[in-house]
Amino acid sequence: MKPSCPSRIKLIFPLFLVVFFLTGCWDRTEINDLALITGAGIDQKDEKTIELSVLVFIPKGTAGGQSGLGGGGGAGGAASQTLVHSAEGSTIADAMSKLQQKLPRHIFWGHSEVFIIHQDVAKDGIRDKIDFIMRHPQLRERSYVFVSKEKAKDILKLTPPLERDLTEVLEELADFKMGIEVTVKDLAQMLSGPSRTAALPWIKRLPKEEKQTSAFIVGTAVFKNDKMLGHINDSVTRGVLWLRNEIELAVVTVTPKEAKEGQVSLNLLRAHTELIPKIENGQWKMTIKAVTEDDVVHNGTNLDVSNPETTKMLEQELK
Repeated sequence: MKPSCPSRIKLIFPLFLVVFFLTGCWDRTEINDLALITGAGIDQKDEKTIELSVLVFIPKGTAGGQSGLGGGGGAGGAASQTLVHSAEGSTIADAMSKLQQKLPRHIFWGHSEVFIIHQDVAKDGIRDKIDFIMRHPQLRERSYVFVSKEKAKDILKLTPPLERDLTEVLEELADFKMGIEVTVKDLAQMLSGPSRTAALPWIKRLPKEEKQTSAFIVGTAVFKNDKMLGHINDSVTRGVLWLRNEIELAVVTVTPKEAKEGQVSLNLLRAHTELIPKIENGQWKMTIKAVTEDDVVHNGTNLDVSNPETTKMLEQELK
């Protein structure tokens, strides 16, 4: 028995309805139409103007060809996969708009891992900059933030010998806990906290070797009410990492008094710092308790490090 006409309509109508829910590629965005930003820097041009610099990643083909913005002003010459572009503006939003006018591709911030702030900008105040980054839909809250003595634009142009670009170097250094690790989100929380204080890693350019160089963390920039007051050196920063329970990499070399000559080097395996507050005579005091596990990696003395008495002595020297 053949189905009636109304029954056929009931069977065919859902098929037509499904067509309206099928997705298409009308709103696709090709990678060749994007300028992938991996890092950004903010410099002070004058009292009312800032300069926003971005490190653009240029995708290259595997067969010797390349697909990118093409020539001119790359961070590392013809073989480089990055390009630095800059634009000036009264605010970051203004500079971003003018930067887009200079690029033939749509700027995509989703891969931005690093923000470098020049010390002049940091001294003038960074609250409005961080607030904008937090609110922008594409800028990443988990991007690392650094302060530099040199111009951020010049730092972005450095060509590290091992990594693809400078942003990868700084990202790895932050992950290795070579200094204080601070993201945009961390910084926003610091500035909105009760103390209104913050600390950011202080970076410096490495001495140039041939045509390649990089940047490394040399200390910490200290902020009060969103303005940079100064910076502390690497040695003091290591102490701050102990206080923050963030120390991970450490090799300590001691010269035991019981040894005739030589030194012993110990490598940090694990560490934990506990802050114990108390009130004594009406004043707050803080006791810092740090417990570590270390491994002897070098013994240049005549001491037997397997002897329990020697181990206790080395623990005292290490402390």
